[in-house]
Amino acid sequence: MLKGVPPFVTADLLWVMASMGHGDELAIVDRNFSGFRVATQTTSGKLLILEGVDAPTAVRGILKMMPLDTFGDTPLMHMEAVDAPGELLEVHREVIAVCSEAEVRSIASQPVERFAYYPIAMRSFAIIQTAESRPYGNFILRKGVL
Repeated sequence: MLKGVPPFVTADLLWVMASMGHGDELAIVDRNFSGFRVATQTTSGKLLILEGVDAPTAVRGILKMMPLDTFGDTPLMHMEAVDAPGELLEVHREVIAVCSEAEVRSIASQPVERFAYYPIAMRSFAIIQTAESRPYGNFILRKGVL
């Protein structure tokens, strides 16, 4: 055990976050996402599974150790609902609130159409699959600098 590290954060997740550089992206996906298939295309080729952890909890834990980017448009993206484009779902609002609280600044999330999300996830550093059961609980976090 390490001090200050959430109990669900594994050694592999610590390695992923430490290995990422400024501007690298991390895909946080729900339980229905094609995690293994997409992870084979990522920079690290890694799929990390966080069992029993929803998306807001996973993001909160990750942001205790990893800053979000302060350059560019937005350090956060989310998969938008096919049947409600442009609408923020509850899971989106919760993750935005977690990011804003962790960063002590207002964070906006860029919506990404469902099929456009997959190539972004494929070019990310790794896929972190949560137990999030709410639809469209898929996010991209862009790493910043300390």
